[in-house]
Amino acid sequence: MYLTKILRLGVTIVTALYGSMVFGQNKADRPNIIYVLADDLGYADLGCFGQKKIETPHIDRMAKDGILLSNHYAGTTVCAPSRCALMTGLHTGHTDIRGNKANQPEGQYPISAETRTVAECLKEAGYKTALVGKWGLGYPGSEGDPLKKGFDHFYGYNCQRHAHTHYPDYLWENDMHIDIPENKNGKRKVHSHELLTNNALEFIRQNKEEAFFLYLSYVVPHAELAAPKEFMDQYKGKYQETPHPGGHYHKQDSPKAAYAAMVSMMDSDVGRIRSLIEKMGLAENTIIIFTSDNGPHLESGNDPDFFDSNGIYRGYKRDLYEGGIRSPFVAWWPGKIKAGTKSDHISAFWDFMPTACELAGVEAPEGLDGISYVPALLGQEQAEHDYLYWEFHEKAGKQAIRKGKWKALRLGAKKDKSADIQLFDLSLDPGEKQNVADQHPKLVKEMKHLFANSRTPVEAFPFGDQ
Repeated sequence: MYLTKILRLGVTIVTALYGSMVFGQNKADRPNIIYVLADDLGYADLGCFGQKKIETPHIDRMAKDGILLSNHYAGTTVCAPSRCALMTGLHTGHTDIRGNKANQPEGQYPISAETRTVAECLKEAGYKTALVGKWGLGYPGSEGDPLKKGFDHFYGYNCQRHAHTHYPDYLWENDMHIDIPENKNGKRKVHSHELLTNNALEFIRQNKEEAFFLYLSYVVPHAELAAPKEFMDQYKGKYQETPHPGGHYHKQDSPKAAYAAMVSMMDSDVGRIRSLIEKMGLAENTIIIFTSDNGPHLESGNDPDFFDSNGIYRGYKRDLYEGGIRSPFVAWWPGKIKAGTKSDHISAFWDFMPTACELAGVEAPEGLDGISYVPALLGQEQAEHDYLYWEFHEKAGKQAIRKGKWKALRLGAKKDKSADIQLFDLSLDPGEKQNVADQHPKLVKEMKHLFANSRTPVEAFPFGDQ
């Protein structure tokens, strides 16, 4: 084991030296990368994507000054497997993690030691790397612990269940359990979002002379629905409310106001991050990406229909209809990304690994499902996917494919591999209301073949194939 660690250290040093030779000592050749991930934010929960009831001026300004991608997709429709696709460059037919599988007493099923993450690739390229927020891809001390998957710094929630409260009595900092006495014994004084943002800002300050990668994996607006008073006051009394009585999540008398407050709070802090980058003179050497891990939830009294969180799209979290997996995407990189641009390039979470590697000027690992979307961001000719694939392991299993304008969906796939396929023409029917499978038998046959051949079995997440 000791020899293995020495060899890995040697590889890291050599790779970093090679990166220095290739890019020189001027870190401007390799941009800082800040990837901000919202938790359960709907496609249309931002003003720049059509939201009317929630104020998001900072992200809207980022879209105005950068680029908006209208055809971007999450890894899948729940947290852990979606984030695994983001970190590994693999879709959910190939990832280690394909569902929310718990570990007791804390954490989730881990990414394997052999699977490389984007953080590992960037660290080997000489980047300082940080995860601030929610992980969910390996319990503390496991092979999937963030400190073992390429992150120099970790602050936040290791466990998704722990993240079901925004007033935790502890968080993790690297491998240390950090108590939050203000929240002990049921007290709810310090919202974790504030702690996460402050930690992220400090990481940026401490690494302003380095090339850095910050994965800011926020926990809002995931349930519980709760926000500090200053943001609740912005919306309290504006809507007719049905109080949430509590249970697994904390009670909330004003769930609509709380959801809106959480989104605006996050927007405000994205603004703080951009402001710091600008004040430190890093703007032209920093790309900020903002998106969401899946569609809006229906928990803790949330009402996505009231906010029209999905716009024209059908479905919510745990659906593979567009509303469950299509994500808002905004990127800002002054001097590189042309202001006020939009792209309909079809992209997904597993594209981030090759994108980050291209930005860093290093080769992406072989065998990825992703395609770099750097050309689309820069207004250049962009390679396209033949198709995108998703699977979901709850609710009897679901599969989905997007191939050009066509969207195929199979429900009950875990139980019945011959289950009927629904087919939608998204160019004519973006809301997936008209199943046209009967009109396109050849296309349905092709989709059946793709469903059968787009995945490899994994023991930990059987899909009716073991």
